[in-house]
Amino acid sequence: MILGAAQYDGRPSPVLEARLEHAVALYQAGIAPLLVVTGGKATGDRTTEAAAARAWAIDHGVPAEAILAEDRGRTTLESIESVAGMMTARGLTSAVFVSDPSHMLRVLRIATDEGVQAWGSPTRTSPTEGGRDSRIGAILHEAAALAVYFLGAGHVFTEEFGAQLP
Repeated sequence: MILGAAQYDGRPSPVLEARLEHAVALYQAGIAPLLVVTGGKATGDRTTEAAAARAWAIDHGVPAEAILAEDRGRTTLESIESVAGMMTARGLTSAVFVSDPSHMLRVLRIATDEGVQAWGSPTRTSPTEGGRDSRIGAILHEAAALAVYFLGAGHVFTEEFGAQLP
């Protein structure tokens, strides 16, 4: 499962592209026989993160029938909750999750809480890993997002304050 990130008019952002490159390599190595791309669209977007990711993966050799899309989630929690339901409906119980290193702890915790046997395979080429300041910013963001999740306020936080925790 590839966690969504921004897309620009159907073109994956550098963060999303790094995740996709890593996921396609896992697919080509036979580690991930099915890709699940995630991510809805922000206000004003013409397409979803999942659609941009799906098109990119197809353009890079993954057959369309080997890709599932979750295109409603706007947060990590929403996407994983939805994917867990998709997996249950298909009799799938485990998944390899692809995201940035700083995001992985929260991803794996949410997936496990949703009943998915989860393994992480973080990309090391994400722009969030590019320099000390970007890594620190990503870690601080994830620490706050994980705290919100642990407090059980993920949905309340985004509904009340309009904040999106990727």
